[in-house]
Amino acid sequence: MKTIEVKTGKPYNIYIERGIISQTGKYVRNITGAIRAVIVSDSNVAPIYAERVENSLKENGFETSLFVFEAGEERKRLSTIEQMYMHFYEHNVTRTDIVVALGGGVTGDMAGFAAASYLRGIEFVQIPTSLLSQVDSSVGGKTGVDLPSGKNLVGAFWQPSVVLIDPDTLDTLPKKFFSDGMGEVIKYGCIRSSELFKRLETENAADIIEDIIYECVSIKRDVVEQDERDTGERAILNFGHTFGHAIEKLGGYNSITHGEAVGIGALMLTRITEEKGITTNNTAQRIYRLLDKYGMALSTDFSLKEIVKATRGDKKSSGKHINFIFLKEIGKCFIQKINIEEMPEFFGV
Repeated sequence: MKTIEVKTGKPYNIYIERGIISQTGKYVRNITGAIRAVIVSDSNVAPIYAERVENSLKENGFETSLFVFEAGEERKRLSTIEQMYMHFYEHNVTRTDIVVALGGGVTGDMAGFAAASYLRGIEFVQIPTSLLSQVDSSVGGKTGVDLPSGKNLVGAFWQPSVVLIDPDTLDTLPKKFFSDGMGEVIKYGCIRSSELFKRLETENAADIIEDIIYECVSIKRDVVEQDERDTGERAILNFGHTFGHAIEKLGGYNSITHGEAVGIGALMLTRITEEKGITTNNTAQRIYRLLDKYGMALSTDFSLKEIVKATRGDKKSSGKHINFIFLKEIGKCFIQKINIEEMPEFFGV
């Protein structure tokens, strides 16, 4: 087992171990005296893992209930959160009970937000079952939902009480969603670890997946501990995301996965910064080859002009500026503020 301690305002542990999902009840019981546990999952994950998690919770003295929503980013809406609230109410969930998020990033974000806001805050547990959620979204306490005008525009900072990562769940993950997670993995190599990036180039990610999860989570832990509320350095975790979120928005949140959009966004941005002499030559080509190696989308039908326009209203904006993350080289990045009105000129559109 690999254990990572996160020392935020509310400290918690992340456990990485094959088969840990079947021990959920033991770990949850260790962190709470709750009577009830509500499992929140989607229609893809629940049929595979919900019974196993529910049985483990019951064996450890919890009364359980299961809330399942239809899978898909398009369900990441306030209307789904309202349905969760009603489930909590109907099953007598109190402030001392706990929510268990079982699934990918959409599940974790929504279950966390529901937990943060119901009765002004109840504890929740993250059990991420996708690569993207295991390496990124389950850690750090960002929760929320999308609006038609943009991703994650409504949400809260609400740290989980424990994160249980079971790499075995990736065995049931469709290839498309493994590639989705690789978008975030590649991001971590780009911003903080040239060694990770080289390993992704020279080895097969699936063969070293536990090392990859540990490395990505450790990087995110270090950044989050320094900037829990996302007011400074934590912005570097958004490399590729400003363009990526714009691509998702333009596609109606159902034409491309989040990780692939981030990969395209990172590639497009790095080509521009390389042309401007900001980024070391050949960096964009290395990103391109890595995206291609792991079967990810390499381009989008949307023009750069459309993408730049769609970034307006992005949650990473501050006053009249948007924070972009530029690479100096693989493993080194910095935050660059660009005036919203000057973006068309900067990007040549």
